[in-house]
Amino acid sequence: MGKFVINETKTGYTFHLKAANGETIATSEVYTTEAACKKGIESVRKNAPVAAVEDTTVEGAPAAKNPKFVVYTDKAGEYRFRLTATNGETIAASEGYKAKASAMNGIESVRKNAPDAPVEKAE
Repeated sequence: MGKFVINETKTGYTFHLKAANGETIATSEVYTTEAACKKGIESVRKNAPVAAVEDTTVEGAPAAKNPKFVVYTDKAGEYRFRLTATNGETIAASEGYKAKASAMNGIESVRKNAPDAPVEKAE
């Protein structure tokens, strides 16, 4: 089972959703308070299981309604995804993947792990 890990940074708080093997699947933006960070985690828990997938790497692919996972390529040519909430705000983002299939697997991992993942603070 995965877990959410809250980290305190110089400017606020972030969370990482980690898979059972310890790999980070998704990361949040920086929140100003720990409470806001926890609200972000709840948003990922609620939205990830029902989010559609919008693949912007395919020309002419239809746009999906929020909440959604958006698959895209970054400046380095790697595949990434971000999860947007119903209001269109990005609530989690992935690392870069060499293969699109790996990014798609990352999305499935977020869907599977997020709903029941416990929350802990980084040491």
